[in-house]
Amino acid sequence: MAYPTDRKYTKEHEWVKVTGQQAMVGITDHAQESLGDIVFVELPKVGADLEAGKAFGTVESVKAVSDLFAPVSGAVTEVNADLATSPEKVNKDPHGAWMLKVTMKNPADLQDLLSAAAYEQFVAEEAGH
Repeated sequence: MAYPTDRKYTKEHEWVKVTGQQAMVGITDHAQESLGDIVFVELPKVGADLEAGKAFGTVESVKAVSDLFAPVSGAVTEVNADLATSPEKVNKDPHGAWMLKVTMKNPADLQDLLSAAAYEQFVAEEAGH
């Protein structure tokens, strides 16, 4: 899978798409594929403060429950309410089904994240290819 180059990626398999101070966060195709059918997404409330690298919610699939980790620090400004009733949207379109939007506190957080090419290489190495 080619990962969108307009985003940055974490080694925990989240993506972040930044526009100015706004960051949109979701999970990667690799993450949803590893999880299998997603049945529930637990997200923070609007106004919650996220810290880069810390858990902010969970994704529950038929296989397991996995923590979601914030790629950047900031305040949650919006949560994708569709995922409460249709969590399978993450499986169908992982790079379109965003989870939350954040106003970033520290744009320097982005320097610690991977480019699309570096993320693809990381996934390949993790899979032992």
